[in-house]
Amino acid sequence: MSTTTTTEPETRSKPASRRPTAREIFRKYAIAFILIGFVILLSLLTDGNFLHFQNLKNVAVQVAPIGILALGMMFAIITKGIDLSVGATVALAAVVASSLAQISSGSTAMFPGLVMPVFVAVVVGLLVGSATGAVNGFLVAKFRIAPFIATLGMMTAARGIALIYTDGRPVSGLAPGFNVLGQGSLIGVPIPIWLFGLITVITWVVLNRTRFGRHVYAIGGNDQAARVSGINIARVQFKIYTIIGLFAGLAGMILAARIGSGNPQLGTSMELDAITATVIGGTSFNGGVGTVWGTVVGALIIGVINNGLDLMNVSPFMQMVIKGAIIVIAIILDERKNR
Repeated sequence: MSTTTTTEPETRSKPASRRPTAREIFRKYAIAFILIGFVILLSLLTDGNFLHFQNLKNVAVQVAPIGILALGMMFAIITKGIDLSVGATVALAAVVASSLAQISSGSTAMFPGLVMPVFVAVVVGLLVGSATGAVNGFLVAKFRIAPFIATLGMMTAARGIALIYTDGRPVSGLAPGFNVLGQGSLIGVPIPIWLFGLITVITWVVLNRTRFGRHVYAIGGNDQAARVSGINIARVQFKIYTIIGLFAGLAGMILAARIGSGNPQLGTSMELDAITATVIGGTSFNGGVGTVWGTVVGALIIGVINNGLDLMNVSPFMQMVIKGAIIVIAIILDERKNR
């Protein structure tokens, strides 16, 4: 007589969920803790003036164009590139859009008698920025010129074109509808903050929910593997620099609308702020790494530092030294982390 034995089905125990350690939490959210630390430090050094509501509102408005540029710069740095021409693109888009947004009856109008709807001036400003970025993308993708060299040349050329277009003079007398971009508000929130928030959401969706975003990270992680897998690297690069130009065009119009004038000197050294914010936010020059939220926090840190140093009456020249030191420290930390 045979006997059969039954065995209980084996149950695989799931690994117990482990709570993250304090060190892991700090490493993940270090950039946020740094921002909080700067806010506390500057509030103490300025006798609480930094924390006044109006000042914090001003910080947010000042951060908006820097943050928009930083989000564009993030695309380039993720793919091991860079765009040094964003500051000059800001100026070029600002003066062209401002010249079309002038009140035609004004004595300083560049095109007397020309009545142009505000939205046309805005669209043209965006197109000018996009075209400038597209030229960068064409040089990088088609001729395989190093992004540093291609955008360095465009930085000089775009600034020169802006000066030639305006004969070196500011474009003033802008229509109130155009100035809303920098001075208006919606339900109590300044328009620049709304625009920064909109660009942030769009950038997050593009990077995390689209094929293009996956290709950006893939190229930055390993361009050879990306090419073998069928990714058209040249096309992605062209799109990246066009997007950067588009963002720079928007930032330029925000700045022009905020001061009510399109100055050909706008955007000077803003590429430094954009790069600093992006690197501080955790985007790696080694490619393949970068987050939208990190870049936004990085831009906030730059805005907080700029505002705090102004409240402390630190000279602009010393501020440039401090920003340069921040970039070097951020790169050193990035290299140590990658090792």
